[in-house]
Amino acid sequence: MLRCLLAALSVAVSLAACQPEAARRGATVLFASGADLQSINPLLTQHPLARQVQRYVLLTTLARYDSALRLEPYLAREWRWSGDRRRLDFALRPGVRWHDGVPTSARDVAWTLSMARQPATGYPRLADLATLESASAPDDSTVVLRFSRPQGRFPDVLTDLAILPAHLLDTVPPERLRQASWNQRPVGNGPFRFVAHEPNRRWVFAADSAFPDALGGPPRLERLIVVVVDEPTTKLAALTSGELDFAGIQPAHASFVRGDPALEVRSFPLLLTYGIVLNTRRPPFDDLATRRMVSLAVDREEIVDGYLYGFGTPATGPVPPGVPGYLPIAAAAPAGESPALGGRAKKFELLTVGSGEAALEQMVQARLAAAGFQVTIRQLELSAYLARVYGPERDFDAAVLGVAGDIGLGYLTSLLETAGLRAPADPAAAQRLFADSLPVAFLYHAGGLQGANRRVKGVEMDLRGELPSVQRWWVAR
Repeated sequence: MLRCLLAALSVAVSLAACQPEAARRGATVLFASGADLQSINPLLTQHPLARQVQRYVLLTTLARYDSALRLEPYLAREWRWSGDRRRLDFALRPGVRWHDGVPTSARDVAWTLSMARQPATGYPRLADLATLESASAPDDSTVVLRFSRPQGRFPDVLTDLAILPAHLLDTVPPERLRQASWNQRPVGNGPFRFVAHEPNRRWVFAADSAFPDALGGPPRLERLIVVVVDEPTTKLAALTSGELDFAGIQPAHASFVRGDPALEVRSFPLLLTYGIVLNTRRPPFDDLATRRMVSLAVDREEIVDGYLYGFGTPATGPVPPGVPGYLPIAAAAPAGESPALGGRAKKFELLTVGSGEAALEQMVQARLAAAGFQVTIRQLELSAYLARVYGPERDFDAAVLGVAGDIGLGYLTSLLETAGLRAPADPAAAQRLFADSLPVAFLYHAGGLQGANRRVKGVEMDLRGELPSVQRWWVAR
């Protein structure tokens, strides 16, 4: 099957050589996404690529990480802690404007953080703001954060939560934020302006020629277009024909892409862990022994070798080794325990996103069947999947989930809560809880794998994601 597909693609590439799609686009870059961005509003978004578009394309954050994961100023030019580390003062950069011409001010920052703290808003990282008592703006360029207890480090959430324009959103109640008109036609203050959105087709952004030099200056690209292509073979064909500049590729296709002189394969580390989230709120996974059987039955080496072609590492916990804060605790099976239920098979539904062959899910299904589980795979489109897994009813038995992490490990809290457990604030304690209670059968730590057109230069992809250097991308003429 794969051999036939690659042969067909080879013919497509040779035909496309007469039609240099990529060259005709000039300084417009097309970047493929496997699904629509869910929401462009950072207060509402789970989608990992959408969060990158918010931070690096449309909007700005107070601070950010460089390629060595060192903290550096961004919208905030500096900050200082009080002696007891319960107060954090930010001084904002002058001259940063929203794309409608209104200056970005401390009021925007205070409003965004205040909205994020409202449970009715539904901000995914609400738990990271549990100790934040208030956010105020004593003047246009100063933001003051007060905490309920001393803070040991800079809050990582402030590198992730992009700031929103209060003057366009402050009349919207928290519970109505998903219906705000801004979500359809967003106004940002980042290096690219919003141009258009066609649902389930594309997002179009154009370079902001007035973006301040203090924040890196205007982008070198003219346009960035995020194109929604959910079918892997369609994505691969578009990449090889020059219709896309960047596309996530399957490990099985990496050698084929490397064989095209116009393309390259970019492999990079990701803070992205895949696992099966087990809903501990209801049977059969309200039982620890059953959860243990699922975790024992999974063959992680088989998945890495057979499904990922080596582009990943087996996972027994939520944090990849080498990430700051990683705790080397592995969930161990009690001595003599057999990875089989015995007796009557336990049935459950396994949710996943997509419409294809679901090879990963079928591998898991086969291993679980041997352990005495009867698993039904249910493939859903992204919005339906998110509604069932993250909606108020938590309507799922188990779900295959790619968990996009953050350097501060705040994602551990939300992952535990998704599975139905109360999460400790301390990342080390959270990792021990994962090992002891097994609310997630972790599968693998993913590596990033992008097919890229060599015409686009200045690209860096690393633990921060695919887009942190997009402001510096340029196209060879």
